[in-house]
Amino acid sequence: MKNGYYIGDFEPSAFKTKNFEVAYVKHKQNDKWVKHYHKIITEINFVMSGKVRINDQVFVKGDIFVVEPSEVVDPLFLEDTELIIAKTPSDTTDKTIVPRC
Repeated sequence: MKNGYYIGDFEPSAFKTKNFEVAYVKHKQNDKWVKHYHKIITEINFVMSGKVRINDQVFVKGDIFVVEPSEVVDPLFLEDTELIIAKTPSDTTDKTIVPRC
């Protein structure tokens, strides 16, 4: 599987569907995702362990946060972190990078 994604409209996948994507991902402390947004995707994240700052909010083990379409996120992992990510619909082209100022 690629980048932890194992369900969705891509190859390889354990279950192929256009309706949603699911991933299990690990990030090391101080990892930074690119600042980005999705035009149509809603992203639901479950923090299995660790601590992550999304914009001005901090999420810890057991927290769930939802990223709505067009919401810009700038994540920073404050501890080693494990996430389960679900996105709907599955669209691997729906990610727009936002330059940092």
